[in-house]
Amino acid sequence: MSAVDALLEAARAGLDRVTPLQAAEIQRDGGLLVDIRYAELRERDGTIPGALIVERNELEWRLDPTGAHRAPQATGHDLPVVVVCNEGYASSLAAVSLRQLGLHRATDLVGGFQAWRAAGLPVRG
Repeated sequence: MSAVDALLEAARAGLDRVTPLQAAEIQRDGGLLVDIRYAELRERDGTIPGALIVERNELEWRLDPTGAHRAPQATGHDLPVVVVCNEGYASSLAAVSLRQLGLHRATDLVGGFQAWRAAGLPVRG
């Protein structure tokens, strides 16, 4: 197993990863979906309506509820957050990083945006 595969496996062991339907339910119940895909992918494939767009390199600064550069949606450490990448790999590592900031309900979407779209859930653009 490669080092990055081991890192990913360890990250996922600490997450309660969610399916697209579960992510939609979390969003419906007031949780936050955070799309960390880069602009080219969003332009090519579209976005999830209502998801906060934060590219991966800004994620911790924008989601830290105690930070000066936080997004208005980053309301507290108890906020349910589902991180969405393209296929569900980078989002696992990103969710662990958010948990290290104290966002103890952070997780990620199994299969990423591609799984969301394949499930027939709404996509804008």
